[in-house]
Amino acid sequence: MSDQIQFIVEKLNEEPFRKNYNLITFDSLESTQLLQLLNDVLGEIDPKHAVDIREELPEQTAKRMLNLLGILKYKPPGSTADLSAFRQGLVTGSKPVIHPLLHWLLQRTNELKKRAYLARFLVKLSVPAEFLQDDTVADTNKQYEELMEVFKNLHKECEHLKTSGLSTAEIRRDISAMEEEKDQLVKRVERFKKRVETVQNHQRMLEIARQLRLEKEREESLAQQKQEQKTQLFHAEQRLQRAHLQLKEMQHAVVDSKPESLMKKLEEEVNFNSYLVTEKIPKELEIKKNAAYSLQKVVAEPAMSQSDLNTLETKINEVNTQINQLIEKRMMQHEPIDGKFSLYRQQASIISRKKEAKAEELQAAKEEMSSAERQMLQKSSQAQELEGSEVLKGDELKHYVNKLRSKNTFYKKKRLEIAEITAEYGILQRTEELLKQRHEAIQQQLQAIEDKKGISGYSYTQEELERVSAVKSEMDEMKGRTLDSMSEMVKKLNAMVAEKKASLAPVIKELRQLRQKCQELTQECDEKKIQYDSCAAGLESNRSALEQEVKGLLEACVQEESNYRYINCMKRNLEIQLQRAKEEMKAYVSPDPQERRRAIREQYTRIILEQENLGKKLREKQKAVRESHGPNMKQMKMWQDFEQLMECKRECFLKQQNQTAIGQVIQEGGKDRLVL
Repeated sequence: MSDQIQFIVEKLNEEPFRKNYNLITFDSLESTQLLQLLNDVLGEIDPKHAVDIREELPEQTAKRMLNLLGILKYKPPGSTADLSAFRQGLVTGSKPVIHPLLHWLLQRTNELKKRAYLARFLVKLSVPAEFLQDDTVADTNKQYEELMEVFKNLHKECEHLKTSGLSTAEIRRDISAMEEEKDQLVKRVERFKKRVETVQNHQRMLEIARQLRLEKEREESLAQQKQEQKTQLFHAEQRLQRAHLQLKEMQHAVVDSKPESLMKKLEEEVNFNSYLVTEKIPKELEIKKNAAYSLQKVVAEPAMSQSDLNTLETKINEVNTQINQLIEKRMMQHEPIDGKFSLYRQQASIISRKKEAKAEELQAAKEEMSSAERQMLQKSSQAQELEGSEVLKGDELKHYVNKLRSKNTFYKKKRLEIAEITAEYGILQRTEELLKQRHEAIQQQLQAIEDKKGISGYSYTQEELERVSAVKSEMDEMKGRTLDSMSEMVKKLNAMVAEKKASLAPVIKELRQLRQKCQELTQECDEKKIQYDSCAAGLESNRSALEQEVKGLLEACVQEESNYRYINCMKRNLEIQLQRAKEEMKAYVSPDPQERRRAIREQYTRIILEQENLGKKLREKQKAVRESHGPNMKQMKMWQDFEQLMECKRECFLKQQNQTAIGQVIQEGGKDRLVL
């Protein structure tokens, strides 16, 4: 209990209460002060409860506090039978009721603030059913529930954003970095503008660059549209292939089957679909609806803490144990059951389970077949992309095999021709090698003749000159073509520049007039702004002075009102004390012994006598203990010495036993040696 009070005092001395209590001052608080303190804590959790309890009746205060505690899911200590005592203690400001409540509230203030905030919007208003018959009231109630759902979603998104890791400091840093980047970009733009202004026709070039950028963006959008249309075309082709495949399957099914088999197959499919629609799907839908309804109920309730979850788990375990006990009790009673009906019920349940299992197997098989068909379509589309044709069946496959055979014979013929060509290629390659060798020998002879005549390198130089002259002629032709194209481009650009100048001349003239008008309007706007700022500053100073005056008067009013309430409360307390003193005096002076016995003085006199008798008994007991202390200590010392003596004897006895055992082992070993 002392730890609890210490925790309460520490929390009340912190922000936002600042009460400056210690254990003595807190324990000496009266009931009204305790109730006001509890009301202040509740007002911190929910601002609607920040009121002065002296302005309302005790019943209203208790009702308001109990409503808020019910929303906050406070469970008083003890059983349900103690709820009336808890309500009575809350009305009278009893310490055993207020102290645990303050401890519970101050332990989880932030969590309770959130719960109270959510309860303000999520606790539904109870509208009587007869009022909901009105269309206007029903529509308003429906709109109210929809707005409640919207608030739930928005609150979840807000909590998710709070816990997503994005803090205001990081956002501010990002904003400052972006502003710095913006300033740098503005400076770069200004530098580029200064550079461009020195160039002739820079406005026209900027316009052309803007048009180029727009055309590039348009090109990108057109490319994206083209890609989307390609994907749509691909999906349409896939749908067409699936339709063709289904058509072929239907044709094969019609060719190979009879009307009776088709009707039987359709009847089976209709029976299966009717079973799904009438039995299986409604059950699954009902289960899903129940699950969704329970989830909606869970979502509509306010957030639960770990203690609430633990209590719910304990309740669930208790209910489960009760169910198991009832089942065991019923089994032990051996209730008579009609044998035939139980057998039929068992058979019906087995058949229904088998039916459900087969339906699930059939559904799984259908899903597997549809997935296999999708895979087959994908494989066929891949094969069509790789080979350029569909997967063939029947007569088309036979025709394709015959075609492959003819191609195989043609391939063999061409392979023989390739073998002949490769043989001829080998012969030609050998001939080339021989000619290269003869060429090298002739070159060596030519070089020897040139050395002999004194003109070595003449042939090589002549070849190089011929090669260089050929390259030079090619370069001259290329330069001529380039100059022609450049001259044509310059002519086109000059023509475009002249055309753009002619088209931009009226626009530039109009732009000059608009600039002059903009300068005049800017000057007028600056003058008006100066006038507005001066007028606003004067009004703001007057408003601040009036606000300060009003604030001072309000504070004085609040101070006087609090003084009045304090004096009124002290007067009420003094009247109550005076009334109690009068009643005590009346009871003390009364000749009736029963009435006199109920007086507080008589009660305290009896208590003092009882305490004196108790003190006398305790002193006698203390005296007896002191007298027997010496002999008892001596006896305890003797018992300790006796215990040490017995412990020493036990150790000596154990040592003696160990020595005798070792001697026996040595004697047996000696006998064995003598025998050997």
